[in-house]
Amino acid sequence: MKKLLVATALLSTTLLSGCIVAVSDGEMRHYNSNWEETHKSNREKISNLTLGTEYKDVIKQFNTPDFTEAVSKDGHTYQVLYFATNSKHSDGKTTKDECTPLVFKDKKLIGFGQSAVDNYL
Repeated sequence: MKKLLVATALLSTTLLSGCIVAVSDGEMRHYNSNWEETHKSNREKISNLTLGTEYKDVIKQFNTPDFTEAVSKDGHTYQVLYFATNSKHSDGKTTKDECTPLVFKDKKLIGFGQSAVDNYL
């Protein structure tokens, strides 16, 4: 009886023990490199922008902005599009201080960077 109990206990332990197999297709690595690639791509696109470019032509080059703002001032419409270009926080969230703003006046690019925001708005 004792041998049967020990054999049952050993068999139960073997059957009930689990095996964990971690399988990855690189998704986490892809996620991390994806935002890095997006930031790099945004920086490259911004560096090639020409002042005076139409809003619609600029928006075609980028994905959806991370933030947008618009204001009417002195009879003109100003739009600001913020694109992620530089990660400062490791929290997985994009904040405005990690973005480069593009400033438009009446649908034409008039500047980019924080100095453009400070100067025109």
